[in-house]
Amino acid sequence: MEIYYLAGIVPNKLGENREQNISKIAELTGVTEKYINQQLQASWVKEDTFVPIKKISQNNVSLKEQLLQIPGVLLNKEDGRVYPFGKETSHLIGYVQAINAEELENKEAKGYNTTSMVGKAGIEKAYEEKLRGIDGTEIYITDENGNRLNQIIKQDKKDGQDVKLTIDSKLQNKIYNQMEKDKGFFVVMQPHTGELLALVSTPTFDSNDFVVGVTTKQWESLNNDDSKPLYNRFLQKYCPGSTFKPITGAIGLTTNKISSNEDYGYTGTSWQKDSGWGNYKITTLTGYNGAKNLLNGMIHSDNIYFAQSALKIGAKDFAENLNKIGFNESIDFPLTLAKSQYANENKNAIEGETKLADTGYGQGSVLVNPIHMASIYSAFANEGNMIKTYLEYDETKAQNKKGEILKESVFSTEAANTIKEALVQVVENKEGTANDMKIDGVTIAGKTGTAELKTSSEDTKSGTLGWFDCFTDDWLIISMVENTQDNREGGSHYLIKKIRDVSF
Repeated sequence: MEIYYLAGIVPNKLGENREQNISKIAELTGVTEKYINQQLQASWVKEDTFVPIKKISQNNVSLKEQLLQIPGVLLNKEDGRVYPFGKETSHLIGYVQAINAEELENKEAKGYNTTSMVGKAGIEKAYEEKLRGIDGTEIYITDENGNRLNQIIKQDKKDGQDVKLTIDSKLQNKIYNQMEKDKGFFVVMQPHTGELLALVSTPTFDSNDFVVGVTTKQWESLNNDDSKPLYNRFLQKYCPGSTFKPITGAIGLTTNKISSNEDYGYTGTSWQKDSGWGNYKITTLTGYNGAKNLLNGMIHSDNIYFAQSALKIGAKDFAENLNKIGFNESIDFPLTLAKSQYANENKNAIEGETKLADTGYGQGSVLVNPIHMASIYSAFANEGNMIKTYLEYDETKAQNKKGEILKESVFSTEAANTIKEALVQVVENKEGTANDMKIDGVTIAGKTGTAELKTSSEDTKSGTLGWFDCFTDDWLIISMVENTQDNREGGSHYLIKKIRDVSF
């Protein structure tokens, strides 16, 4: 908690230059004159009433001094939330603000009143019932001399409970500093426990601004910013591009629809099943020598291999197995996550051969939430079991290095281990697309990905997303950066540099 100053006005002290003084107050506090006049004209206001206008930080000495020079202004001290990590954790922690009329109507029976502060976003909102304190109240009858006769009701003061998070503040800080100027996210998790070590979305805002009250100008600036600083990216869903290929491979192996050793035998960098596809072809970025099998397909991130694998799996089996790993499903998590999907119009069907082929390498209608993706990738580190992510610290899970299984045996043990070995080669092999992630003495499994957001072959404006997903025995990272079409490094390699700089 921190002491704030609540700047307010006593109407009968505003003096002869009432309108001029209101204008000065509006200019200094950042609220509008209209808002101040509305507050002053409220039905409960009397001429000698203190009318609250705006909270200001106790550290803002200059503003405090300027306000006190205006007739009618008073500053009252009061407690308020303070967020020591500011922008680094704002999307995760959220903020509290004064309760509004609609919220009060729903919560009045639980002891909320017109002066209550409530969580509006993030952890503050998700854990509102646990974090909130309850004011002490006593109603009693006295005689004409003020002597207490009998008590009608008494409620003791109750402090809110602490919520200890799994987040590593130093790691959160390092990642935020790496991503501060980018549009993207990082999800970092312990792959065996599900413990979330960092959740970063950039660009962002400062939760402390919302506690003191954002001005109209600040609110318009945040809302009109093209980079969407209020948009919490790790809660949304995105086209995963090639980071989806391990999922296709694992489903194919688990259902026995593909074999890791089978050579599909095609040549070149473009392919179509037959002339029935018309002008539509699957293309891959670079050709390579050697068998067109699972390992080489993963090492070289070969779209054609995974398109053909999807066709071998078939639309029905592919959809059923995606449902098994949580697609089209609300994932149990304190914050609301967007549902991952593989189809738009018919949520449980992949319609058409070309759409099925595109789905195999993470295009088509596939959209995945990054926290859900972390659970899926954890299956490659846990013999086919998806681990449940969690945010509230659990000492037993942390000490035992064993978390709760979200979904059991979504991939066969053999399939999960085969995919893991292939992902290790994506990093270790000199021709692997993530060879620049190789660190001596550390075994890293990883997958690069570039997601094209084109709505048609003529679309040149939608851009691309760069992904890099990777894990060791100690950490698992799901990361993405937007607008990588103009980045010569490619989004995945841009992220790899940032991961290496964080020095896990």
